[in-house]
Amino acid sequence: MGMENVSPALQFTQALLTQYEDLQLDSDHMMFIAPDEGATERAVFFASLFGVNIGMFYKRRDYTRIVDGSNPVIAHDFCGGDVAGKDVIVVDDMISSGGSMLDTAHQLKDMGARRVFVFSTFGLFTSGLEKFDRAYEAGWFDQVFTTNLIYQKPELKERSWYSSVNMDRYIAELIDTVNKGNTPHDLIKPGGKIHNMIHLYKAKN
Repeated sequence: MGMENVSPALQFTQALLTQYEDLQLDSDHMMFIAPDEGATERAVFFASLFGVNIGMFYKRRDYTRIVDGSNPVIAHDFCGGDVAGKDVIVVDDMISSGGSMLDTAHQLKDMGARRVFVFSTFGLFTSGLEKFDRAYEAGWFDQVFTTNLIYQKPELKERSWYSSVNMDRYIAELIDTVNKGNTPHDLIKPGGKIHNMIHLYKAKN
């Protein structure tokens, strides 16, 4: 993987475990969710480190019609085990308008999920924040984590449902490592550090 593919997995994990001290990191109480087929690899990566299961939504489309250049999504169907009573973490690369993400969160709550957290590298929120406000008030999700790798509006940072994941130190270390001619392997592949962080969290709790 090239260094242009930034991995915020370590920072997401740190933000979640720092903010929530009552998580039970086992397959009976937690699950990672891919909101579509393209996010499956990310969910598998997290789930393997946390030692939990994954679930996946896939988009069922109407291939008889084209709307705005693509086949419209009829429904998001779920494939996976029981989420009832579990904390679930939805992992994706981007939130654009947020419609699909909120639909995923809503379905998970309807299926009995205890809490719904969202990890998304880039939070664009192109359709504004109001529908996230309404969804949060309705109890569809508990917290959204996105990185500061793109511009974040001040009003976004003020939302109680939002957590900004700071990537400044990571980018600085990446630049410093490459500048010194060292390998950025440990920065690009943070699995070992995440595993150690999870171990310390379990030991503390």
